[in-house]
Amino acid sequence: MDLLTTLAGFPNAAPLTGLDQAWTWSLGPVLHFAGAVTADGNRLLQTNQRGRHDEDLARAVLAFARQHEEALIGEGRPIAAVHGFSAAGYAFDAVAAVAPEVHCHHKTQNPDLTAVTYIVCPAFATEVSGRESPEEAQARYQKMLSPAEIGRDAVPFLKMSYENPRTGGGSANDGRALAYPRTLRQEIPQLEGSPGGFVEWENRVGEVWRVAWDQGWVLRGGEEEQRGLSLDEVLDFADTTLLVGTPLEGPEDS
Repeated sequence: MDLLTTLAGFPNAAPLTGLDQAWTWSLGPVLHFAGAVTADGNRLLQTNQRGRHDEDLARAVLAFARQHEEALIGEGRPIAAVHGFSAAGYAFDAVAAVAPEVHCHHKTQNPDLTAVTYIVCPAFATEVSGRESPEEAQARYQKMLSPAEIGRDAVPFLKMSYENPRTGGGSANDGRALAYPRTLRQEIPQLEGSPGGFVEWENRVGEVWRVAWDQGWVLRGGEEEQRGLSLDEVLDFADTTLLVGTPLEGPEDS
């Protein structure tokens, strides 16, 4: 497949100014796309924008992805991220990439193109662990992150489980599962007055904590245990755990 010829044949296609071997195309006024061919000429790095459109951001994302393509798509992860990205007017600090089996774009009209396309998008360093299973990567990409919305807020990576004898609430799954940070904030306060209950969570770098109620808040992580914390202190700590950690990949080590 000649990727550049394929891109040139898309609706409203035009070369992407300022980036070699790259094109833009669109479907009506809402869906905007840009793509750049990888260094070997055999794969496509594609970025999507829905609604609000910024060609400068698309160009910056593709240029960064091309510069770090080995870290993004060369290691076989279903979803990966490289930190150190920046674009004027945006808070994004990473670029993420998802594999063909995760995004399935072009599958209906051009399945051969699907197999060589990697979707890249502006992201936040807190959002991708690099340890996601294919199913988790698909859930993050298709349901949780809204990667085509360039005005979106960060959705930090979080896996959690919980059990609450007082409310009868609890996880529907075995072990920790992907969740939104708001769910963590909602479930922790519900533990008050519920001995035997717990909320356990894991952040992007695999650190795990558990909070329970035993005549007061009990917070455990690693080999440490803290008591005497207020609810606000527990919630603030939980928030902080989702925002820190050593980057998986970055320009300095990719």
